Amino acid sequence: MNLHEGVVALGLALPAAVEEKLTAYLALLTKWNRVYNLTAIRDPEQMVTHHLLDSLAVLRHLGNYKTLVDVGSGGGLPGLALAICQADLQITSAEASQKKAAFQQQVKIELGLANVGIHCGRIELMTGTFDAAISRAFADLADFVRMAGHLTRRLLAMKGAYPQTEIDQLPPDWRLANAIKLTVPGLDAERHLIVLEKI
Repeated sequence: MNLHEGVVALGLALPAAVEEKLTAYLALLTKWNRVYNLTAIRDPEQMVTHHLLDSLAVLRHLGNYKTLVDVGSGGGLPGLALAICQADLQITSAEASQKKAAFQQQVKIELGLANVGIHCGRIELMTGTFDAAISRAFADLADFVRMAGHLTRRLLAMKGAYPQTEIDQLPPDWRLANAIKLTVPGLDAERHLIVLEKI
């Protein structure tokens, strides 16, 4: 499945210029991945479904957030993909690995992403306040709360199968606000967006 078909299948109407930027981002990810091992997925077609479309599946569920921190963003997913699609959304990409943060900085420069900030360092030591924090395949929910809960009152965790056990182990001052079942075109796997809020 190509990117445009996937975007249409997600019910998104993205301008051609945005799709071009997403394609350019994917090209950079593929190029840097040869040297820096940013992702285990090497096949460009798989990168479209497993990385880009998987990230874009949450786009319609971001509501009125103006500031978002992407925790443990690795090669910049979902943060950079969301920033490309939504220019009015201010994204701070938090990544402890120097080489991954360097790659993201390069993407920001080459694609002219004025709405992106890169934070290289441990998320626990980060300061600031955000409308929400998002993570994709990062940590279990209790750890996500422990690491990023000081930055926001709302956490968005992108998960595979519904994580009932992790939800049961949430700290007492956090609760499940919503669980959205996501469908990713071309990906035959369960996906959920778990929304947590501070009580």
